[in-house]
Amino acid sequence: MSARAGIAITGTEVLSGRVRDANGPWLSDRLLELGVELAHVTICGDRPADLEAQLRFMAHDGMELVMTSGGLGPTADDLTLEVVARFTGRPLALDTGLEQRIGEILRPLTARWPGLDAEALRSANRKQALVPAGATVLEPVGTAPGMVVPPSAGLPAIVVLPGPPRELQAMWPAAIATELFRAVIGRGADFGVSTLRLFGIPESEIVATLRLAEASIEGLDALEVTTCLRRGEVEVVVRHEPDSRSAWEALGDLIAQRHADTLFSRDGSTVDEQVAGMLGEGERTIAIAESCTGGLMAARLTDRPGASGYVLGGLVAYADEVKAGLLDVDPGLIERHGAVSPQAARAMALGALQRCGADVALAITGVAGPGGGGEEKPVGTVCWCGLAGDGAELELRMVLPGDRAEIRDRSTTVGMHLLRRLLRGEPGPRA
Repeated sequence: MSARAGIAITGTEVLSGRVRDANGPWLSDRLLELGVELAHVTICGDRPADLEAQLRFMAHDGMELVMTSGGLGPTADDLTLEVVARFTGRPLALDTGLEQRIGEILRPLTARWPGLDAEALRSANRKQALVPAGATVLEPVGTAPGMVVPPSAGLPAIVVLPGPPRELQAMWPAAIATELFRAVIGRGADFGVSTLRLFGIPESEIVATLRLAEASIEGLDALEVTTCLRRGEVEVVVRHEPDSRSAWEALGDLIAQRHADTLFSRDGSTVDEQVAGMLGEGERTIAIAESCTGGLMAARLTDRPGASGYVLGGLVAYADEVKAGLLDVDPGLIERHGAVSPQAARAMALGALQRCGADVALAITGVAGPGGGGEEKPVGTVCWCGLAGDGAELELRMVLPGDRAEIRDRSTTVGMHLLRRLLRGEPGPRA
């Protein structure tokens, strides 16, 4: 059996919703990759009693590993390490070497702000250098070190990580490399995790395929299969042991056979990765023209390192006069067909292609709401057009569900899939 784990996120700002929890989902994915069975994710405020209650709950429920995030700063309400030490019955002791290393990290700050209270800074520094007996120190990425606290009778191992996502993610490789961590997860590391991704299909169709698999694939019950609808795509995540690989391969083949037109990834790669790879490897450049998405498509295309090698630029042409002035869209075309129409999308794509001198172009125009819709073009109506300099062309018109943010975000997902098919010379995605 794999190790069971829980995640305890601390921070009143996260509990109240003022700050979105980015660490819980990120840690969940990393634990899944290691074959660790995640049982709980909890969020509590900056109150010692509440964090201790979370730890008691997870210990009582048989967690072998608990990850905490947050509460490692220098201020009075940063009490995670103190709570963990008390909960595990491990006294805290000052690590003078760690104190010196944190002091070196803080030195540029004291030089930049000479008026800082030096004694207060030293006291805060000392607080962050307290280490529970037997714990392994994870070197600071910011100013706060992390800790791996070993298990004891009836209690889980506890990995104490900082709250800022950048620091937590950078510290993760050091945490999983420790002997304590590897000993706890044990044979869980033998599990494999595979992901299939589909687009243009309701989740109910995958559920029907899984029912068929239950009746036709031997050993399917050895697999842990989960499905998730995310950004308009269906993800099928399968966790499997080495001796159940044949069942996993049979399931993958069945899904590929039944959903050949919508399965776009068997190796876990995202559509963003695939589009970036095809543009980069094919040495093709792209330009973007956007209306309702307001630059979100360009942001998504440039989010990956190396995007400067293929993204030439993007134009946010929200007003009709800007579509005409910057993208050379004929005002008469907009008058006849409307700014949200396949004709307008094609004209915008052609304008971006010609203005930027790109190999391919993508245009998006739509009604994101909550107002602006009508009987013929209700809120959620979006039109896309992808053009290539070699004459290839794909167009699509859909009515997307959701609120304004969801429509805009899903529009970029559809745009990515239209681009993928354009670059592969395939028909457009299913409407």
